[in-house]
Amino acid sequence: MNESLAKALALFELTEPFTREDLDKKSRELLLTWHPHRYAMVTNNPRKYMAKYTQAEAMTKEINAAHELLIERLEQKEKPD
Repeated sequence: MNESLAKALALFELTEPFTREDLDKKSRELLLTWHPHRYAMVTNNPRKYMAKYTQAEAMTKEINAAHELLIERLEQKEKPD
């Protein structure tokens, strides 16, 4: 197993074998948690807000990339050799 796949599985808290339903459910949970607009009312301090917003944007990108990687993994496993 390569390092990026291991990181994606860790991010989604999944182990193989996993299903598309497991993956999509966890993806929705993570995206809801890390959605950048969730931080709009966290603080009145613009610097703190932007720091959290930037962190949430980065996590959202990481979640989406990991989701794509895991989808590819599922498709590879489903392909007949």
